[in-house]
Amino acid sequence: MDREMHQSKDSKMIPMASITTGGGREAAPDVYYYTDQIVNIGFIGDPHEGKWVLVDAGLPNAAPEIRSVVVDRFGRKSKPEAIILTHGHFDHVGGLVELVDEWEVPVYAHPLEIPYLTGEKSYPEPDDTVEGGMLAKISPMYPNEPINLGDAVQSLPEDNSVPGLPEWKWVHTPGHTPGHVSFYREKDGMLLSGDAFITVRQDSFYNVLMQNEEINGPPRYLTTDWEASRKSVETLEALQPKTVVPGHGSAVGGEKLKEGLRKLVENFDSLAIPDYGKYVDGQDRMH
Repeated sequence: MDREMHQSKDSKMIPMASITTGGGREAAPDVYYYTDQIVNIGFIGDPHEGKWVLVDAGLPNAAPEIRSVVVDRFGRKSKPEAIILTHGHFDHVGGLVELVDEWEVPVYAHPLEIPYLTGEKSYPEPDDTVEGGMLAKISPMYPNEPINLGDAVQSLPEDNSVPGLPEWKWVHTPGHTPGHVSFYREKDGMLLSGDAFITVRQDSFYNVLMQNEEINGPPRYLTTDWEASRKSVETLEALQPKTVVPGHGSAVGGEKLKEGLRKLVENFDSLAIPDYGKYVDGQDRMH
């Protein structure tokens, strides 16, 4: 495995929190998520069987917390079959380099996301001019430089299967990033949506702090293609998921999810797309 891996050059702790920080919750007997400050990290696998997969890797310096969850849920010497990524933004890959160096397991991402995971490309800078609350205004402080996983990262299989998870498939849901994916299990309608849509108003400091549940579009200050994002939300709504574990916010299911997703699709312009911002201007909103 390539030992030239390195963390992003501007990696740093981000002073954000929510009331669910440091807590975990089961969305299904084999689907567990842990909240690292404001972002969710997924653990898919039956804790009694030992085999599991990690979904995303939290904020910078998240590795010790992730290890602690692993010990509690799967045992002291356990490590995942693989790590799968919804995308490569700083708050989803923060503990990745340290964990991959220790565990020596493969990392999988969409091919369009890999340049942001091998040090080749930086994401567009967060938009602090976008319509939104305080977290949008302070977004320039967020890490933007790419991590480098070297040859530890590879493309998800072309047939939409998920390594280590035979019952799951990945769904390309771009918009928030070019290679953003979500993970879906048909047998029980379980969806890990990443940031394709979330269940908290992510640009509102108060809503993030209190984790007020609300089916919402992707975080505004980091979403660069709103028309692609609209289509991704339509794709996920068409799956009729029964439960969602989002990248940000609490797991939501049942009628609340079904109705919330329907409203988001029908009112995407007013609920998701900001009225102004450098990634909004000039995009077609005539729907």
